[in-house]
Amino acid sequence: MPSSTRESLAYRTALSIIADVDPVIAQAIAGELDNQRRQLKLIASENYASAATLLAMGNWLSDKYAEGTVGHRFYAGCEVVDLVEARAAEAARQLFGAPHAYVQPHSGIDANLVAYWAILARQVEAPTLADLGVSHVNDLDESGWERLRHTLGNQRLLGMSLDAGGHLTHGFRPNISGKMFHQRSYGTDPATERLDYTEVARLAREFRPLVIVAGYSAYPRRIDFAVMRQIADEVGATLMVDMAHFAGLVAGKVFVDDFDPVPHAQIVTTTTHKSLRGPRGGIVLCQPELAEFVDKGTPMVLGGPMPHVMAAKAVALAEAARPEFAAYAYRIVDNAAALADGLQRRGARLVTGGTDNHLILLDVATSFGLTGRQAEAALLDGGVVTNRNAIPRDANGAWYTSGIRLGTPALTTLGLGVTEMDEVADIICSLLAAASPAPAGSGPSKARYELAPDAAEASRRRAAELLARFPLYPDIDLS
Repeated sequence: MPSSTRESLAYRTALSIIADVDPVIAQAIAGELDNQRRQLKLIASENYASAATLLAMGNWLSDKYAEGTVGHRFYAGCEVVDLVEARAAEAARQLFGAPHAYVQPHSGIDANLVAYWAILARQVEAPTLADLGVSHVNDLDESGWERLRHTLGNQRLLGMSLDAGGHLTHGFRPNISGKMFHQRSYGTDPATERLDYTEVARLAREFRPLVIVAGYSAYPRRIDFAVMRQIADEVGATLMVDMAHFAGLVAGKVFVDDFDPVPHAQIVTTTTHKSLRGPRGGIVLCQPELAEFVDKGTPMVLGGPMPHVMAAKAVALAEAARPEFAAYAYRIVDNAAALADGLQRRGARLVTGGTDNHLILLDVATSFGLTGRQAEAALLDGGVVTNRNAIPRDANGAWYTSGIRLGTPALTTLGLGVTEMDEVADIICSLLAAASPAPAGSGPSKARYELAPDAAEASRRRAAELLARFPLYPDIDLS
């Protein structure tokens, strides 16, 4: 039976079964596919998972509780889940060259929380228990327990600032990580907008953190993890790397040597979607000395794992181990460079002046006189999906912002190449040049905008023509 027939039949049948119970949800699922097929997806943290990955999530593995780890569960009857988790973990170890992998986290923040608490358990809890002459927290008396709680809550973390491209889960106050740690940020050089490793080292020596976090969600350059490890070692800190955004580039061997975090960091976290093109979920990779603490993610942070998602992770990791995935990862970076070049040739200013990875940060305030919120909304009107993002020392703050973040993983999955990226750059610049802030009572609005007549329609038409040449899930027909 042809693949197209199998996939179409699978999804048509599934939606029919869902519609028997809740037709609104069945329509919403089909509607999301329609939306994705008519929009140029440039959100750097999104991608298109394969049909095999998607189907691996929709099954009865979802029914099984399996708290604990492989061979050490709190529930009986987990032998199949053990097989699934072990296979996913082995695939992660092989793909990234890591000594240990933990594939239970449900998301990136879960992976980061497991990593933080594993570090705290090894570096703070274990020595405190030894000093108090006990082997388990349940053996502590009230005064010992209060001493441990106080010590755990009085640790320091150094991470990249939000406006430089860091992430909320790297110790910022609105997030639980900021409530766990006394946090300080390192930024970028005001002139180059790139990391200044000398300044990071100075801050580390001054602040003496327990944890240094490297990694980003909106920094368009590579990071030298060998240097970051040297900085961490000098101050006795644990280097943790969040590679959620660029894990696909590590898996595809685009980032190697000093730019591959796995050989350098004691612990590495990632999501399995984004550039890795898998299901929504997380993974923790670590060196042997942290493995036993990472494996206590349940009950330390997590509840029962999601076996159906671990199965999908295993499928996606198997796909990422194929030679064609490496070729895909290289095309992501080539496409990002081509998109950056196309934007700059049309007069746009990019943070750091370009990109080394999968993402671009476009300064729409300088380039087009717009806030990021206005640019994001105007582009969506024109069939281009992006997200607003702060830029270094952003005058418009974190809500309105002065930038938009662009990423090429999803369009690269569709098959677009460097020629098409120049066309995408022209669509973006043409539409944003036709937008202007709407007037407000006290001056120009930071949220509302106006578009020149027919600009959005022209953009949608160009986006549709481009997407018609590179259809999403061409083997799936729901009609």
